[in-house]
Amino acid sequence: MAFLVGGVICLIGQLVMDLTKPTITPGHILVGYISIGAILSGLGLYQPLVDLAGAGATVPLSGFGHSLAQGTLKAVETSGLLGAISGGVEATAAGITAAIVFGYVAAVLFNPKG
Repeated sequence: MAFLVGGVICLIGQLVMDLTKPTITPGHILVGYISIGAILSGLGLYQPLVDLAGAGATVPLSGFGHSLAQGTLKAVETSGLLGAISGGVEATAAGITAAIVFGYVAAVLFNPKG
């Protein structure tokens, strides 16, 4: 199920980019998927997909939006309004750090062609 759900999520993004070129860019897809994941998570609709597909739903960008929303909701319960500001970043800190570190390492090790 992870392969199927993750593949469908990616297929939808690719189709949107291919069928709306040049209007919808990869940046639009990135922001859209994160926003959709956060909205569906806030409405309680994303967790059943995570339960069904596991990493197929948590690894794509919509899963990052889900993590942001869940972290924010949990932090609001424990810290109030301050949790709304800090909860999402706190919940996704490991993923954000990994993206920064791996991006830096790739930039140091490889020369872009273009």
